[in-house]
Amino acid sequence: MAEAVLIDLFGLKLNSQKNCHQTLLKTLNAVRYHHGAKAKFLCIMCCSNISCDRDNCELETSNGLSAFLREFETVSNPSMAASLYTIKQKIDEKNLSSIKVIVPVHRKTLMKAFIGQLFTDVYSFEFEDLQMTLKGGLLKQPTEINIITAQELEAIQNEIETYLRSLPALKGELTIITSPLIPDIFIHGFTTRTGGISYIPTLSSFNLFSSSKRRDPKAVVQENLRRLGNAAGFNVKKFYRVKTDHANDVWIMGSKEPESYDGITTNQRGVTIAALGADCIPIVFADPVKKACGVAHSGWRGTLLGVAMATVNAMIAEYGCSLEDIIVVLGPSVGPCCFTLPRESAKAFHNLDPRCVRLFGSPNPYVDIRKATRILLEQGGILPQNIQDQNQDLSLCTSCHPDKFFSHVRDGLNFGTQIGFISIRE
Repeated sequence: MAEAVLIDLFGLKLNSQKNCHQTLLKTLNAVRYHHGAKAKFLCIMCCSNISCDRDNCELETSNGLSAFLREFETVSNPSMAASLYTIKQKIDEKNLSSIKVIVPVHRKTLMKAFIGQLFTDVYSFEFEDLQMTLKGGLLKQPTEINIITAQELEAIQNEIETYLRSLPALKGELTIITSPLIPDIFIHGFTTRTGGISYIPTLSSFNLFSSSKRRDPKAVVQENLRRLGNAAGFNVKKFYRVKTDHANDVWIMGSKEPESYDGITTNQRGVTIAALGADCIPIVFADPVKKACGVAHSGWRGTLLGVAMATVNAMIAEYGCSLEDIIVVLGPSVGPCCFTLPRESAKAFHNLDPRCVRLFGSPNPYVDIRKATRILLEQGGILPQNIQDQNQDLSLCTSCHPDKFFSHVRDGLNFGTQIGFISIRE
């Protein structure tokens, strides 16, 4: 049984004939009868001509339809994108995921296209033809259209993008943390969680990663990224993220892209590369002499597997970088105050250096992945003064600062994601 029921009356033009109003009334009554007891959200999506607002409602109050509409939540907007996004917010506020859509047959494919852009696989949809429900008594509509053309899909995407661009930033201004060690020939930084449009609490507001397991669709993440590109000064059309596998594979840009990798290196100007982080460390590498750069995603597994030095070694092998020229900056991550591992897993960190582990004798010792990363970089030949892992902002624990950062440890599976990014100026 659906948790939410959406009736699509968008663009429906009601005339003044009493039988039209009565037919719609019967339809809504049937929906309420079948779904009202179990569905937690009943919603009508429509244009202003069917709104319940007293100033805009064109329906005669005597026919009872206007009053009945008040028993449904009504979302009225000239834009399909705005209407569906508003409905999505209401569904997310109630933490619902099973949705039934009752839609005119000729609009079903269009509706599916909008839903495909604004929802993820977290949600399940079931569709019912409004035409069948109304038995032809209200709508004169063409047959179902099963294909959305490339032009139509582009128009849908443009409508959604235009609407999302109009939304205000949430939770404060967009903030980028930078390092004084990296010279101005590079554009770089680490994002925080403020200044984006993601409204779901654990993803709010500057979430920069979408997946089938999260409620933020790619369109929202792309709008957040667009705002970041504008603020930092990079081209979002030339933007590449790591495809995280919590290992130590590195993609050298220009070679064949692997299916998954936790590091990227490049010497191409104008290309921005990024590492994800939400407790794991986003690491940025820069060589101002050879004008090359890299990023790495380093969780506890990647740290032990040496993803940081694997990225350094890729820069040396591919671009002729020298160890003494490479600058490494560790972005915000979970601190040893909040990150624990089972003793068997923590043992490898203790073997690397006992200073990386606290309360080693306990079943779940506290582990310092930042200290372990510095130790491994120094062992690999990176100069200590060329490693920045401590400053007022970068060294803050992501789990301890919910106002500034996302955290998997703190927020659970539906966590948001920040990034570390770098590019060589054109």
